[in-house]
Amino acid sequence: MGRNLDDYNRMRDFSATSEPAASKRRHKKNASAHALQFCIQKHDASHLHYDFRLELDGALKSWAVPKGPSLDPKVKRLAIHVEDHPLEYATFEGSIPEGHYGAGEVIVWDRGVWIPEGDAQKGYAKGHLKFELQGEKLAGLWNLVRTHMPGKQEQWFLIKHQDGAARPQGDFDVLVAEPDSVLSDRSIVTAPKTAADKPAPARKASAKTVKTASPKLTGARKARLPATLKPELATLVERAPEGQWSYEIKFDGYRIMARIDHDDVKLITRNGHDWTHKLPRQAQALAALKLESAWLDGEMVVTDEEGVPDFQALQNAFDADRSDDILYYLFDMPYLNGVDLREVPVEERRTALATLLRSNEEPLLRFSESFAEEPNALLNSACQMRMEGLIGKRLGTPYVSRRSSDWIKLKCQHRQEFVIVGFTDPKGSRYAFGALLLGLHDRDSGELRYAGKVGTGFNEATLRSIHEQLKPLQVKKPAVVNPPSGFEAKDVHWLKPKLLAEVAFAEMTQEGSVRHAVFHGLRDDKPARDITEERGKTVKTSSPAKRAAEKSTTSRKTTTVAPSQTGLDEGKVRITHPERVIDAASGTTKLQLAQYYASVAEWFLPELKDRPVALVRAPDGIGGELFFQKNAEHLAIPGIVTLDQKLTGQPMMVINNAEALIGAVQMSTVELHTWNATSDKLDKPDRFVLDLDPDPALPWKRMVEATQLVLSVLDELGLAAFLKTSGGKGIHIVVPLTRKAGWDEVKDFSHAIVSHMANLLPERFSAVSGPKNRVGRIFIDYLRNGLGATTICAYAVRTREGLPVSVPIFREEVAKLKGADQWKVHNVQERLAEVGDEPWAQMGKTRQSITAEMRRRVGMKK
Repeated sequence: MGRNLDDYNRMRDFSATSEPAASKRRHKKNASAHALQFCIQKHDASHLHYDFRLELDGALKSWAVPKGPSLDPKVKRLAIHVEDHPLEYATFEGSIPEGHYGAGEVIVWDRGVWIPEGDAQKGYAKGHLKFELQGEKLAGLWNLVRTHMPGKQEQWFLIKHQDGAARPQGDFDVLVAEPDSVLSDRSIVTAPKTAADKPAPARKASAKTVKTASPKLTGARKARLPATLKPELATLVERAPEGQWSYEIKFDGYRIMARIDHDDVKLITRNGHDWTHKLPRQAQALAALKLESAWLDGEMVVTDEEGVPDFQALQNAFDADRSDDILYYLFDMPYLNGVDLREVPVEERRTALATLLRSNEEPLLRFSESFAEEPNALLNSACQMRMEGLIGKRLGTPYVSRRSSDWIKLKCQHRQEFVIVGFTDPKGSRYAFGALLLGLHDRDSGELRYAGKVGTGFNEATLRSIHEQLKPLQVKKPAVVNPPSGFEAKDVHWLKPKLLAEVAFAEMTQEGSVRHAVFHGLRDDKPARDITEERGKTVKTSSPAKRAAEKSTTSRKTTTVAPSQTGLDEGKVRITHPERVIDAASGTTKLQLAQYYASVAEWFLPELKDRPVALVRAPDGIGGELFFQKNAEHLAIPGIVTLDQKLTGQPMMVINNAEALIGAVQMSTVELHTWNATSDKLDKPDRFVLDLDPDPALPWKRMVEATQLVLSVLDELGLAAFLKTSGGKGIHIVVPLTRKAGWDEVKDFSHAIVSHMANLLPERFSAVSGPKNRVGRIFIDYLRNGLGATTICAYAVRTREGLPVSVPIFREEVAKLKGADQWKVHNVQERLAEVGDEPWAQMGKTRQSITAEMRRRVGMKK
């Protein structure tokens, strides 16, 4: 390991920070699997700056750029050379704890591929690197030049080369125009520093000030009612920023915009879908306001008996057509009675909205109140009451139809010490131990009780060091009075209750176990006997928070899942070990996975119908050994259909009902992969799939461009195509066919398309599989179109961290996505409820065949 990577490890305490440790073995492996990557991380440490990193010699050469990159060749930006970082750091986002090196928030501001001109090692040694960037935000040629300025660290300049990607600083500041992460919806919100950042000051009332429902509103102007209006979206931040902000409860519901034109009321989702027919009572309530015209912004919510928003109850209300149970919490008003209010400061818009609703007697319409408490205390109270978090709005700012750093969201997370009472053996490639078993003392009896596990938040260094401290404390009997039984007790090593772990977690179940737990470090400043569950006090707030109490509405223990809930089948499937964690990163349990598949069966089962299916099973969770299974041998799955076909030489299985689907999950299935043919005609495929599989270093923008290019070729051939995210890194393009051609004919044709694309654009596409053949390019995988080959099914979960889902999408959505794993088990429901099967609604009606002219145009001989 190089000197600078030794420096990197030495400067960090990996038992406290979630930054990745440097590992020589991993660097060698990763360095050969992709093109040279770069990343720029926005880092709010003692001072906000940008960390510019280029992959070279198995590490990320790194420079701290205080003012960030500029697209203006006349602007030289100081770049201070710092220690190398490991390659894994290129995707690191999160919070470095106070008191540690680099303490503060980190997001990935840009990433992609860098292409050096000439010999990169020699250029780096000489102090002059010239290179091309192909990123999400930065492109074109750049220079890094070492200076002779004195200092403890090398001083370089980062300079944009004069080319088509250059822009004058006065015309365009890329840092201001594009401030957010390219990997997530995170941002770093700071006090305004430039004129472009500052909210417009509240202007004095003038002759142009327009009177609306209540006091005069600064900046309001007369205008026609807009036909459409997109909502302003909040940016996720790690902590409350400084400055003047107001805070509201973050509701766990559906975002809905209301357009009112006299008696004509429309309720529109954030993606532009009309849900008025689903919310008739709410539309009636809005019509009763007797407004001339308006656009109102709010959230549809169902609360439990104690006033806490319950997203599952909201879904149930929609499923059962019980709109009377749904409350509409309104929080903004961008337009009212012929007046455009979007330039009016947010606090004035909200005052006008509150005035409008003050005389409203309709119980389904509510105003989302602001709170005067300090944001950290308010967030703590919201989290104790099992709310989702807070929404903050910067005072003095206008309403904009995009994601904005003027609206932020702070999500709840609990954090406290636990007694370490045991550990489990590692699975798969994990080293030292798998998870720590936790305990808490009962406040009344003083008994030490089991409180769940934590299996994420560790790196190789912390696994080794903690394991060394655990081994001398091993005992034969558990110290907790209620040790776990069955599968949870398998391979457990019990410990004397001496060590403490600080753990962040989403919530505590009614049974007293943590969910979504993340390890943050060992503690030695308290005696173990004093560790009990920390309970906060409820503060008086406005509805719905004032009725909230400590209650979890999402973690009810059960051992059965009813397929009949989907309306497709009768009976229940027993789920054994329902609390077994499938994915440590998200804390998702086996029961929650089964509930997900039951909830999407309406859309999922038509994709599975009559297609031979292969299962990816994860008996020990996705971190353990995975099993790819193509037949039902030794699997006791109720309702499954077995096909004894000579075509492949082995029996196949088909899942055509919800009972079999949930039964597969009971047998530890996570992924489901399907054939391109159905059981009634297995020798004739009814589609082919092109899987765009990118070099991991490529920016998502390249995937967007590649998808559009392939679609253009298919359009020219006259073939209709449909898209879905892979749930991993790529996009799947699905081309339906009438069942005329055989497997070899279809596979050869798809191969010819891929070869045609690779010949046209060899710098972008590869027609040969394997990581070495796609370096800096995208391999278009046609091999999924052979006899017996399978592809992940639409709506199926992937065995990846966070449990992403493969989701059908519209063509126009590709450019809006930040990645192919955007939707996961815990956030896909709102999308499915909103769009359902619309992206693929026409697939079953599409009639098309491979013609001789198509073959000729892609270079086939016949």
